[in-house]
Amino acid sequence: MADDDEPARAARLLDAQAKAVRLFAEIEERGLVAPGQGERAVSDRIRDLANELFGTTRHWHKRIVRSGPNTLVPYRENPPDRVIDADDIVFADFGPVFEEYEADFGRTFVLGDDPVKQRLRDDLPKIFAAGRRFFEADPDITGKQLYAEVERLAAGAGWELGGWHAGHLVGEFPHERIDGADTESYITSVNDTPLRRTDKAGRTCHWILEIHLIDRQREFGGFHEELLTL
Repeated sequence: MADDDEPARAARLLDAQAKAVRLFAEIEERGLVAPGQGERAVSDRIRDLANELFGTTRHWHKRIVRSGPNTLVPYRENPPDRVIDADDIVFADFGPVFEEYEADFGRTFVLGDDPVKQRLRDDLPKIFAAGRRFFEADPDITGKQLYAEVERLAAGAGWELGGWHAGHLVGEFPHERIDGADTESYITSVNDTPLRRTDKAGRTCHWILEIHLIDRQREFGGFHEELLTL
């Protein structure tokens, strides 16, 4: 797809994200993230809900629901299934495919009234927004520069970053199979390439910004992700 098709492509990515926003609103309204439920069982219910709402049968990356100490674990690891507690912090990270376009969306839920967990949940969108402003202020920003800023923002709020990157390319399914091993596809400390560029097919690169904050001492974390560039 040439870059002259970019307006239609951008609109489809935004539509995919809008569906993900609706999916997560329904997750909360239906109380799917609840004490006494296993993480995998909740993940399966969210998968079924996506199918009910949108006929979605594919997800471009593994479906993640993590709670308690499992929220410390980076994406690539696979911690054992865990039953959600009454005072847990839980995050969900889903990548449904809508009409061949990928969404990637993550949100955090706090089930109890722990003030530190609530602060972490509330800091996630703030740090996301600050990272987006930093991106928007520099037309030549690199992945390395944005990663360093997100890391700085996290530390300033009293948290650590939980993973080796803070986002990645997103687009037509299946982008991960093509670009998954390429550091230029990630917002990471070793990516010196500008984020505003075109890919090998001449298409505008679009990015997901993901914020994974953790508190190692208290053994929990949280997660927030959505489109950065649209």
